[in-house]
This record gives sequence, C-alpha cells and structure tokens, in this order.
Amino acid sequence: MAGQLQFDLVSPERLLLSEPVDQVIVPGAEGDFAALPEHSNLISLIRPGVLYVYKGGPAPERIFIGGGFAEVTATGCTVLAEQATPVAEIDRAAAEQAITDAREDVEDAKDEVAKAVAQNALKVAEARLAAVVEPSTY
Repeated sequence: MAGQLQFDLVSPERLLLSEPVDQVIVPGAEGDFAALPEHSNLISLIRPGVLYVYKGGPAPERIFIGGGFAEVTATGCTVLAEQATPVAEIDRAAAEQAITDAREDVEDAKDEVAKAVAQNALKVAEARLAAVVEPSTY
C-alpha cells in the first residue's frame, strides 16, 4: 500500500467505506486536517461538515459527516461518524426543512438540556445544507 493509507468510514448503521486512499481531509473540531500516509498519530473530534476522500481520480468523493471521531496513524485513518451521507444524495428541500424544524425545536425547548440538544441538531442541519449549497473547498 505504498503511497496510500487504509481508510475506514463507520456509521452507527454500517461500515460505509474500507479501502486504500491517497488522502482524506477531515472536518476536525479545531479545523480541517489532511490524513496522509505516514501521518503522526492523532485523535480528533469531528464537527459537522464535508469529508473529502481522494482515491486518485480528478475529484474527491464528498461525504457529509454529522460529527464523530477520527483516529489517524501512519498507516490508516478511521472515522467513526454519528451520521454520514454522500453529498450527492442529500435532498436540498429536506435539508432546508430540517433547519426550519430544528429552529422551532430550539424555540420550543422546555429546559437547558432540551435547548442544547436542539441547538446541536440545528448546527448539524445547517452544515448539511451548506454541504449541498457551497462549492467544493478542496
């Protein structure tokens, strides 16, 4: 696997990807980072955003990640995602409706815990829509 690293993308439902790749750009909690072969060991929280998977083609595969964790070693990168959807499969109207619903949930929250959960859902919904609307960054 010279020049590549093993990439595994796991969601609560299933293993989504498990293959050698050239590079993965991860939306880390403290900023995006690229996982490359021979990378230093790293564990990071993931914020809602787009994961870019480079497999040698002209354009990366774009996958929306709704948060989670990433572990990077010299030989691989594993992403444990709370939710993961290829950007091409996201329905824009449904993403817009999710934002409307989440805003209502924030307004209707009865206590601080419910409000925090609703605010997190709103943050994820906004990031999902941004993944569809905004052009590819990398």
